[in-house]
Amino acid sequence: MAAVSELPVELAPLWRAVHDRLSSGHPVSRVRIGPLNGQQQSALADLLGLSRMPGEHVSVSFSTLDQVLMDSVGATTREVVAQLIGPLGDRARDRELAAAKRAALWAWLSHHPVLAAQPALGAWATTVRRTGLINGSVSRTREELSQALRVLAELPTSGVPLPVLADRVLGNTHALDDGTRCSGLVLRALAAIYDVAMPENAQQRRALWERAGVADDELSAVVLAAGIQPTDDCLASHILRLCTESGQAAALTLSQLRVSSLASGLPADAWVFENPSVLALALARFGCSCPPIVVTSGWPNSAAILLLQKLAAGGTTLHYHGDFDGEGLRIAAAVVARTGAKPWRMTSADYLHAVSDGPSAGRVSEVPWDVELADHMARLGIMVAEERVAAGLLDELARRRPAA
Repeated sequence: MAAVSELPVELAPLWRAVHDRLSSGHPVSRVRIGPLNGQQQSALADLLGLSRMPGEHVSVSFSTLDQVLMDSVGATTREVVAQLIGPLGDRARDRELAAAKRAALWAWLSHHPVLAAQPALGAWATTVRRTGLINGSVSRTREELSQALRVLAELPTSGVPLPVLADRVLGNTHALDDGTRCSGLVLRALAAIYDVAMPENAQQRRALWERAGVADDELSAVVLAAGIQPTDDCLASHILRLCTESGQAAALTLSQLRVSSLASGLPADAWVFENPSVLALALARFGCSCPPIVVTSGWPNSAAILLLQKLAAGGTTLHYHGDFDGEGLRIAAAVVARTGAKPWRMTSADYLHAVSDGPSAGRVSEVPWDVELADHMARLGIMVAEERVAAGLLDELARRRPAA
């Protein structure tokens, strides 16, 4: 009986074709090979015991080939091609495993806590998935997305320079430089959150980073607050106490907040509004007895985020209310995610009770605290400005005030 190594070299096209078919992972009944030259045709005819030359293109029965090889070399077709060509693969199984890994990656992304906290990022996640794997690698894609999501979990931040943020979160001061993949992923996510076009130049990119509280100017970033009387001997505490005693709003800069402790004498609860006009109404109504209020003035800047984080760290429960429109919901989700604030009077029932004629609600994203709210707003398509319900909000604050 001949050895496998003694099989004619002219049969190489047959072994390659059989190896390829067997590595497909699918059942094989016949193998088609060709074109074959004269010597290859002759060698195939000898192997199969054919009475005439087979021609340039041949379809070979796998069962016949298996029997011939068992009789001639004492090995199966699988054993022969594995020895001559190399180990057999299973492309069908490989494709299934690859598909399962991709599905697990996208499921991980879609259920990531950062997306759960800010559902407006769903469109970003869809774009990322449509773009596909980075260099065809699931592990590389997950690594890059993990870095971007760690950065997004820190935004909006409190006036941290971009290299400092990159070093603190990613361990590399240049990880968020222009042109890096992580920077591009984060900026696309911020564009989705703020519902703006992707920046096209360096100036627009800087503006978008600054909107997320990265490298804000310490003097131009200001937050309005009233009714808060900390007992610390620090600059912000003095300003807040003086303004509360005179029934005025305090305008605190990022610089002032950074050098202030704000750790004692903080209120048990504080109410956070999106619009300064609500604070003006509260001061007009309550004066020196104004409840603790902080205003984000739309998207919170770094000063607003830092003040809210200091209040929360000191044990204050934050209650947030904003406009019922697409942007208002995205702002609310951002404040809740970054400060631990609780949505207040921001449910479907609150919206449906207040909605009437009004401007368009714009592009509406889901929110984590009420799965039906976005659907109601998208269906009716009408915005409810915070000022429209301000009287009712202040009535509730009046009821919550301790008796004199």
